[in-house]
Amino acid sequence: MQRYFIANNQLTELHFSITGEDVKHISKVMRMSQGDQLICINEDGIVAQCKIVAITNDEINGTVLKILTEDTELPVKVTVAQGLPKGDKLELIVQKGTELGATAFIPFQATRSIVKWDEKKGQKKIERLGKIAKEAAEQSYRRIVPKVMNSLSFKQLVKESEHYDIKIVAYEEKAKQGEMKNLAAALGQAEVGNSILVVVGPEGGLTIDEITVLEQMGFTSCSFGPRILRTETAAMYFLGAVSYHFEMLR
Repeated sequence: MQRYFIANNQLTELHFSITGEDVKHISKVMRMSQGDQLICINEDGIVAQCKIVAITNDEINGTVLKILTEDTELPVKVTVAQGLPKGDKLELIVQKGTELGATAFIPFQATRSIVKWDEKKGQKKIERLGKIAKEAAEQSYRRIVPKVMNSLSFKQLVKESEHYDIKIVAYEEKAKQGEMKNLAAALGQAEVGNSILVVVGPEGGLTIDEITVLEQMGFTSCSFGPRILRTETAAMYFLGAVSYHFEMLR
């Protein structure tokens, strides 16, 4: 059943309404009509099975049939801090990271980031990434749409890290050295409901100075297996490990 995220004021115990681009998607792409059913999820993660009563060019209205109790969210809140990569890799990271359960994404300017964040185009970029996150969240039966934050400097990222319970940084030198225990140990310290920040460097990785600063701030430097991963793969590996640890083993 097709799923759509809507604002809190668009969903009550009895009624729902959908506006914006989703109206066209429902009526023109999905070709739904009066009597068809869909799933609505509001900003608080309330999931409702609904039936369409009326469709206009600007709005879709209907009734709520029942509130669903499904829970598809990770037991921990994972934020991916991604060193700005080249090309459209950030879009891929947001899309697949959303499917795998990330709560938020923070692009940041690392020393070895070739790409520079264009402040003039920044808002459009965030809107584009937000749309990708929304579509991926609908496809993967998420109850929330992950937040995509504005790009931070490395210094700002370090300051932001103070708000997290568990802090992990992917460091390829650890993999080259054969380190295999730090990630499991860090996840073993995490409890249900904790916030986790994972930092992934851009192409070329993080510098020794950046790693040193992060370690001084309480980050655990980890290898993500014995193989050296591309920047767009590392966050996916981590989210898979989190899912296995908190969902598959319990």
